[in-house]
Amino acid sequence: MTRWETLAEHLRDQIRSGHIQPGELLPSYAQIQEQHGISYGTVRQALWVLRMEGWVAGEPGVGVRVRADHPA
Repeated sequence: MTRWETLAEHLRDQIRSGHIQPGELLPSYAQIQEQHGISYGTVRQALWVLRMEGWVAGEPGVGVRVRADHPA
């Protein structure tokens, strides 16, 4: 499993478990990079996949928020 796949799965698990609630903002890209020791590109890829799967939505100037109607 690649680093971006691992991060995407970790974030899915956080959403499924309720640790990150619908409507809540995810940590910033920089915070995720620091917490996981990964590159910006890795974070970008993981969040792009989560967007395409319907887990999160980006809000320009605000950040990435968990969708209320996510697939879980």
